[in-house]
Amino acid sequence: MPSTSAHKKGPLLPAYLIVGANELKRREAVTRMKGRLEPGLDVFNLDERKANADLTAGEVVTSLNTVPMGTGPRIVLITEAEHLPKPTSEAIITYLQNPNPGCTLCLVSEKLAKNTRLYKAVAKVGPHAIVDCTPKKRWELPDDVIRMGKAHGVQIDRNAAEELVSRSGESTTMLDTQVKTLAALCRATGRVTLADVEQHIARTAEVKPWEFLDAVCDRNATRAISLYQTMQKPSQIALTALLTTRIRELICAKSLDARGVGNTLADALGKQSWQVKNHVRWSRRFAPEDLRQALASCESCDRALKTGSDPDITFVRLVMSVCGV
Repeated sequence: MPSTSAHKKGPLLPAYLIVGANELKRREAVTRMKGRLEPGLDVFNLDERKANADLTAGEVVTSLNTVPMGTGPRIVLITEAEHLPKPTSEAIITYLQNPNPGCTLCLVSEKLAKNTRLYKAVAKVGPHAIVDCTPKKRWELPDDVIRMGKAHGVQIDRNAAEELVSRSGESTTMLDTQVKTLAALCRATGRVTLADVEQHIARTAEVKPWEFLDAVCDRNATRAISLYQTMQKPSQIALTALLTTRIRELICAKSLDARGVGNTLADALGKQSWQVKNHVRWSRRFAPEDLRQALASCESCDRALKTGSDPDITFVRLVMSVCGV
């Protein structure tokens, strides 16, 4: 779908497919679509349905061929389009070969493969017929949280945004709800801080191992231990193995950075650039000897864990050591 301004001015295409797991983006796209209805006539010109086994080809095609009331468009909105019965899906594909000029079909789907006949049929309608709602990578979400804050009238600090994503997970709908809550609580100051998130937002998302590793690499012992204690039945041996790998990556990052070629780290490790975007910065928090000692401590911890030492005490000591405490 074109940008909001262009979309408001231009005519609607015969069909759109709003597809992707970003629930908030899907919801916003549907809201924009409904906004094209002529005021006062939306009750007549909007046919909203949920795809299921009972949605027949005949009723969908009949609705699509209905002439709109007034001068505005008619919109047939079908959610969960990935569950359309095959006969109904095939009927829509046939319909799109000669669509009703007064009606726009809007299909909404969390996941509809690009190689399906329905996806291809909608894509042929026009260059903007596919509205991509693919979710962003987790590390990109704090920027979205900051933008959500602005939309709700508050400034959200970067570290507060990162903590909110860590606590609430990757659902943009959940994040937006939490931002609204924080905006209401912090309206007087107009600013949401890390302390505000820690005070008002309970952790509902499971701690990912890499979140814990990131805190250790940042040498933030308080956060690292807090995340570790929040994990559900963690395997200290597995975490030690992951930390060992990460320390080795930081050793490589420090070596390349010392030679002025830190930007080649992704190629050296065979990873995507976003996977190592903080490695050089983290490596600068350690002296070369610190990293060598951290690697040795990981090896000692692994041996101790495998010979019956108390797992919590042994692992926490390792974390504190690597963090420089």
